[in-house]
Amino acid sequence: MESEPERVFLDKYNASDVDGFNRALRPLLTNLSSRAAAGGPLFKYAADNTTSPSFPSAIYALEQCTPDISQTDCSSCLALAMGKIDFVCYGKIGCSVLQPSCNLRYETRPFFAAVEDIPSPPKGNRSNKTRIIIVASVVSILSLVLCIWIRLKLRKPREIVETAERDEMIKAESLQYDLATIRAATNNFCDKNKLGQGGFGAVYKGKLPEGQEVAVKRLSSASGQGDLEFKNEVLLVAKLQHRNLVRLLGFCSEGDERLLIYEFVPNKSLNHFIFDPIKRAQLDWEIRYKIIEGVARGLLYLHQDSRLRIIHRDLKASNVLLDKDMNPKIADFGMARLVVRDETHGDTKRIVGTYGYMAPEYAMRGQFSIKSDAFSFGVLLLEIVSGQKNSCFQNEENIEDLLSYAWKSWKEGTGLNLLDPTLRNGSTAEMMRCIHIGLLCVQENVAHRPTMASVVLMLSSNSFSLRVPSQPAFFVHNTNASDMPSSFGSWISNTKSSEEQFAPLSNNDVTITELYPR
Repeated sequence: MESEPERVFLDKYNASDVDGFNRALRPLLTNLSSRAAAGGPLFKYAADNTTSPSFPSAIYALEQCTPDISQTDCSSCLALAMGKIDFVCYGKIGCSVLQPSCNLRYETRPFFAAVEDIPSPPKGNRSNKTRIIIVASVVSILSLVLCIWIRLKLRKPREIVETAERDEMIKAESLQYDLATIRAATNNFCDKNKLGQGGFGAVYKGKLPEGQEVAVKRLSSASGQGDLEFKNEVLLVAKLQHRNLVRLLGFCSEGDERLLIYEFVPNKSLNHFIFDPIKRAQLDWEIRYKIIEGVARGLLYLHQDSRLRIIHRDLKASNVLLDKDMNPKIADFGMARLVVRDETHGDTKRIVGTYGYMAPEYAMRGQFSIKSDAFSFGVLLLEIVSGQKNSCFQNEENIEDLLSYAWKSWKEGTGLNLLDPTLRNGSTAEMMRCIHIGLLCVQENVAHRPTMASVVLMLSSNSFSLRVPSQPAFFVHNTNASDMPSSFGSWISNTKSSEEQFAPLSNNDVTITELYPR
């Protein structure tokens, strides 16, 4: 069985109801996978369509394997192809996954003719010889086609790059909305539809002509980027398709207007719940653990599983949105920086972030990596467990940062004191394990921090042993409340200059993703 090289082709449109679409699609693909694998030695193929109450429109799908592989290998190959649905193809109304030994395709329109099952050939030496000849011919043809494709790919890199660039421009146009449509959807950006105000503009709720609810980010005129730069940033974000990421539906660029259109996430952001003394009781341990796991998987996708490696650089509670089922969706890729596929770090002269979430190497030297995102995740994890902000954690009459208190409590064996008092039910052992994982993520030594792949494994397997964490970054002794500064700042510095400039603290009450191309 061969799974490489692999090609994936996506439809340019998203389903209006992604959850309903996936509930209808998944059983269809699973059924076709079983039927195709169980096909005869000459016909491992299955195609069908389905409708369901969750998505009344018909969905057509086809799956097939090359006849030279076994039933088990066929099932495995199709399972790998189906795995792309949740990541690369998530939310798309059409997708094709092509591998040397199998392929999978689904659309919302018919693309195949009805095919009757071919009966198995009668037993006998003649039929066995025929079968061997056919299998050998098919394998030879497939090998020849694959060799030709690889040679063309190696011989014409320039043509491939130019084609990719043309495809990017076509995709940009397919994501573009006209200003009149967005004005109508938001009632001309009426204050009544305003969801919140971010650092670079306001967010409005809107409804498109087909009835789909959206969130529209209206970038301020002071954002200062050109049209090409804006479109490039949109294309970067549009490539990210995962259940734990806020989905970008499109953009608008007319005159001075720069608009971003996102899926509407009804429950606002995590900080509206976790830091509210009343609302945080709605987040029991089961929901909080689901949020922790979802954010971890979303970051893992950004770091490793997406086509492009993305370092978020501004993960915080206000950038984790919650859908109607309290599933987390990471927002705000405005500070995300695209890194070459085989690299895991980068440098920047301009450091912009939120106090309390930035890793020390990023805040002080402008060095960011997947490990700086892991640091931010560790801070967020400890906030979710404790129900308090890192920057103003209060322990009785003393105020100190959350990381220092968590570290001291863990060392002294009093980690239970860190838990949110509203967490009356749930696994205490699971909560303590999360505190341990959080402390591993916020270690001062970058090399000692786990990757998000390791974090996901730690969260999903209790049998995975955890190392002893070292002292976290920014470890300080507690301070009396009367000595605590009334406000903090976010770093904005130039690493080539000895001067440091401070900007006001970024607002943690943002309710929707904030995208600002650099």
